[in-house]
Amino acid sequence: MNSIGIIGAGNIGQAFARTLARKGIEATIANSRGPETLAELVTSIGPSIKAGTLQEAAAKDIVLVAVNWSKLPGALAGLPDWNGRIVIDANNSIEAPLFKPVDLGGRFSSEVFADLVPGARVVKAFNHLLAQLLADDPAAEGGKRVLFYSGDDAQAKAEIGALIGRLGFHGIDLGPLALGARLVQFPGGPLPVLNLVRFE
Repeated sequence: MNSIGIIGAGNIGQAFARTLARKGIEATIANSRGPETLAELVTSIGPSIKAGTLQEAAAKDIVLVAVNWSKLPGALAGLPDWNGRIVIDANNSIEAPLFKPVDLGGRFSSEVFADLVPGARVVKAFNHLLAQLLADDPAAEGGKRVLFYSGDDAQAKAEIGALIGRLGFHGIDLGPLALGARLVQFPGGPLPVLNLVRFE
């Protein structure tokens, strides 16, 4: 199985880590302040989640990035070459705590994000649900909670789709980034914060 890294220990990063831990999937989570600041967090999540440096998390096969938008360039600077590894864009182009939209100059957020991770295969996912829903059991009211994903590399999307399924969610492929990422980006897209459930 692919190794997993998480860059960003805010609400989304923590929720993703808890979702992985529920299935016993190992991952390394990192923030800008160093692994020692995450000791209490990883203890609360479970033994499959370890704290590491940004470089350690970024070296994994699949790396989820969930960082405040203005801090993304700094968080991703000086990391190992991506060399075709999968990077999950779980970011939203807003400035907390005011949730003020960022002016992207007419571009969509994943397009801007992809420029920060040259050589990576970017998949947009895990950004459109509220963190508490992402962390909760995806079995909802007799169905499976829906997670959307999109990307321009078919194999990368298939791997993230498989991970979403393993975590107990129902994944829906929204196509290439230019289409799917626009639909789920917040603000601007019609799909964020919709809590959808698929019934078999």
